[in-house]
Amino acid sequence: MTAIQIPARSLIVQVRAADGSTYLPVKGITSWTVNPAEGEETTDTTTYDSNGNAESRKMQIGKSMAGEGKMIKDHATGVQDAGQARIEVLADSLAEDSVGRIRFRHPMESVWKIWDVIVSIGEQGGGNNDMTGWSCTFTRTGASTTASAP
Repeated sequence: MTAIQIPARSLIVQVRAADGSTYLPVKGITSWTVNPAEGEETTDTTTYDSNGNAESRKMQIGKSMAGEGKMIKDHATGVQDAGQARIEVLADSLAEDSVGRIRFRHPMESVWKIWDVIVSIGEQGGGNNDMTGWSCTFTRTGASTTASAP
């Protein structure tokens, strides 16, 4: 086995469609960032017996993923990329309807990481010579799961 560096652009990220079984690629992304400690919570367990040393315990695990890129729409119809559109629907939903699912992996990995997520859409726009920007943040809700990749 030869260890190699992994190009960030090779990360495959898909969002589950409204039908509950199909996954849609998210097009137009130029950057993905995974934060494995987002939403992490600790509690202070320091006592007089700690002799001046801080002590704590992790009580909650959290994770998030942020994507940035370009808005993608069909030139003729104006219809947005299906993955981006699905993410925007989730971001505009409330309560149970706001929970979606994503899966992601690198091409050499045989297992998908799967998260149930809530979604926030970032600022959109750009300057005079820019393409319209598009971004989203997935915040994991519940535990991560996995599934074999085809």
